[in-house]
Amino acid sequence: MSERTTSLRPGYQISRVIKGGWQLAGDHGAVDAATAIADMEAFLDAGVTSFDCADIYTGVEEMIGTFVDDVRRRRGAATANRIQVHTKLVPDLERLADLSAAEVEAIIDRSLQRLKIDRLHLVQFFWWDTSIGSPVGAMEVLKRCQEKGKIAHLGVTNWDVAETNPYLEAGIDLVSTQVQYSVLDRRPAGTLVSWCAAHDIHLLCYGTLAGGFLTENWLGKPDPGFAFKNRSLVKYRLIIDEYGTWDTFQALLQALKEIGMRHGVSLSSVATRWVLQQPQVAAAIVGARYARHLPKTLEVFSFELDAQDLGRIDQLLASAPGPQGPVFALERDRTGRHGRIMKYNLNARPDDSVLGAANG
Repeated sequence: MSERTTSLRPGYQISRVIKGGWQLAGDHGAVDAATAIADMEAFLDAGVTSFDCADIYTGVEEMIGTFVDDVRRRRGAATANRIQVHTKLVPDLERLADLSAAEVEAIIDRSLQRLKIDRLHLVQFFWWDTSIGSPVGAMEVLKRCQEKGKIAHLGVTNWDVAETNPYLEAGIDLVSTQVQYSVLDRRPAGTLVSWCAAHDIHLLCYGTLAGGFLTENWLGKPDPGFAFKNRSLVKYRLIIDEYGTWDTFQALLQALKEIGMRHGVSLSSVATRWVLQQPQVAAAIVGARYARHLPKTLEVFSFELDAQDLGRIDQLLASAPGPQGPVFALERDRTGRHGRIMKYNLNARPDDSVLGAANG
């Protein structure tokens, strides 16, 4: 019913559902790596051709590289070339002050080696603290890598207008910005969406299912607090706190469930569909680890939310403010409860630890 692909630039078409990679990294529960790699092929054959990862997602670039190399060997270059890999460049916080151009390019070369491809389809840039070092200078290194043929397209992640605009002023063509966007977190709708529309920048949205909270699994369940070993669940439980009370969250789940029943789809498909129908959104990033999740993942293309559905959701959202302020501003505060659960030096130190507790 709805379009399964979209173009970020002429000649560069991606799937509107992107297979996320964060859930395959550490701190997110046990992962059967061999099965996860083998199951990537089912996503490709189902039309989910775009895969998201990052240099700081421990082991994930290597997993996707193994998949790409295997497909190339068994099915030929034409099939392997259907795969688009979106990675990120996220230098360590402790290195921002003195990171050299050679080191930035070396990180790109490492991603190419891990992913076993000749050119990175999209590199999404992030810098933990733009008051330290030279983030624009680092992005200019990426532009030179682009000119050398190592990178096809450039984007950014986890920034709002103020943080993104300097790169446009430096002459960088940004095709996308990856941001958290869901019925629980509508911060991108503040100023970022209209600004991106004016500058031909597309939104690639993560957190659309809030780490699994926006599924039937949590409907009718008591508040779990923060007793999770899975860091993704801690992160999104904090977002629920920003959205409203646990009862307010349950009311949203019930509404999404009833809308899904009206269309014969799951609650989670309604949540993802809502994001896909927001202005300037090119794709939703869904953290489905294995092929058994594919049927539910593909449901989003079987229906569209109509005015009645959207009106009901809007009515609920009007009474639940959600996170306030610019995109990622809460998370950028390293002393706050959102910032304290993050790891800031995973590029060179995969064993880096979180700063502190989430619910303090």
